[in-house]
Amino acid sequence: MIEQTKAYRQRWISLAFMCISLLVISLDNSVLNLALPSIAQDLGSSASQLQWIIDAYVLAFAGVLLTMGYLGDRLGRKPTLTVGLILFGLFSLGAALSNSTGMLIVMRALMGMSGAMITPATLSILTSTFRDSKERAQAIAIWAAVFGLGMGIGPLVGGWLLNSYHWSSVFYINIPVIAIGIIGGGIFIQNSKTDNPRRIDFLGTILSIAGLFALVYAIIRAGMDGWTETQVLYSFGAAAVLLTAFFIWELKSSNAMLPLHFFKNMSFTGANVAVTLVFFGLMGSFFFMGQFLQSVQGYTPLQAGVRLLPMALTSFVTAVISARIAGWVGTKYTVGLGILLTAIGFFYFAYIAAVDVSYGRLVIAMCLSSLGMGFTMSPATNSVMGSVPVRQSGVGSAMNNTTRQVGAALGVAVLGTIGNATYLTKINAVQWPAQLTAQALETIRGSIQGAHIVAQNIPVPQLSKMIVDQSNLAFTAGSKEALFIGAFIMVASSIITLIILPNKVRPPDMTDDKNK
Repeated sequence: MIEQTKAYRQRWISLAFMCISLLVISLDNSVLNLALPSIAQDLGSSASQLQWIIDAYVLAFAGVLLTMGYLGDRLGRKPTLTVGLILFGLFSLGAALSNSTGMLIVMRALMGMSGAMITPATLSILTSTFRDSKERAQAIAIWAAVFGLGMGIGPLVGGWLLNSYHWSSVFYINIPVIAIGIIGGGIFIQNSKTDNPRRIDFLGTILSIAGLFALVYAIIRAGMDGWTETQVLYSFGAAAVLLTAFFIWELKSSNAMLPLHFFKNMSFTGANVAVTLVFFGLMGSFFFMGQFLQSVQGYTPLQAGVRLLPMALTSFVTAVISARIAGWVGTKYTVGLGILLTAIGFFYFAYIAAVDVSYGRLVIAMCLSSLGMGFTMSPATNSVMGSVPVRQSGVGSAMNNTTRQVGAALGVAVLGTIGNATYLTKINAVQWPAQLTAQALETIRGSIQGAHIVAQNIPVPQLSKMIVDQSNLAFTAGSKEALFIGAFIMVASSIITLIILPNKVRPPDMTDDKNK
């Protein structure tokens, strides 16, 4: 009782340190996107390897999220958060010290597993700390705003670091933030866990990890090798079998790690569908934006980061006020409008996309997209967390974050594939001079960064300019194609949301939960 009173009094201070813990996750991902050109040049990474640097994290993160949320509910959310922060710091150090693309990919995967301990723990602690529904909605709005702010200011921080230091600094920066989170969280965050926990669902744990791993891996490989490639088809088949077995087992198990009756509540199911589709567009567009500003328009990392700042500010402000707006017009309309605004932003960017497009026009596209994201994420997250019992908030949080990561992996894979395919088609259509070697042409085909490196090493100015111009045009055409498709998917997402998501959060059916 004393601990509960103390937790209630310190709830807003503890929220600050939960947000700091979350900040390291959102900062890391957005900073890294800006560092991709520098990494490509330093380590000689191809376009597919750049995708793996991003996706190895996503693959590991999504694969173990449900398990980490489940274990956090059982073993304690605060210790899960603390261990996750420590491991994330250690593997960030390993990433900073990487001297090859392969080593960096491995470190990113290990960071993903650590991050899977952090994100659901912060949200489930928040849910158990803020019991009043209005306070919880506002706390989640702040939580979502900080996540969005981290993604927005990440490019600015990354730009400053990359302008002055080696790309490894984008990983070193995680360590002091983690230290603050560990110390402050140790003092102000109160532990919570499930009362009278059931036995650990070992088979469900194994099936969920293997199934999600196979699914996300298949999505990522499809983005690189094509959707009909043999290994991709085998991976999708394995995912289908494993996840079907998981759902059958969870239906029969008396101690299921993911109670499937959650999905009867459309506040849970509808919001998770919306989050998946929104992150599809968000991460797919982020994959192109940093490269477009640097590799096509020639900005330094710092200049690119400054130019992405309006996205952060717009997303932060709208996320903070989104809880109040959802209270006025309802969850369904707030989320649906947010997704539609994002679609309009994508359409506009695809419409104006050109090598020499003005920054003023880019700002409009970025602000429309981030305005939509700000309106969407907080109400959707509150809908998920308000529809599950507090004692199982870790599983609810993990499910919410799993859908984010699956959507993110799909976005990078699908939109990245479309962009790369268009880039390659445009490059292959160019009548290249015979003096270019086969190796140089292969490097040009590999990525826009590779093309620019080849251009820098060619002593003939006219040929060097031709390589830069043609690769810039090809990359812009690929970005344009990918974002048009992303925009259409966002429109479909908005319609789906308006159909299936309830306008008011439906609380969990406690009778059904007890029967399970």
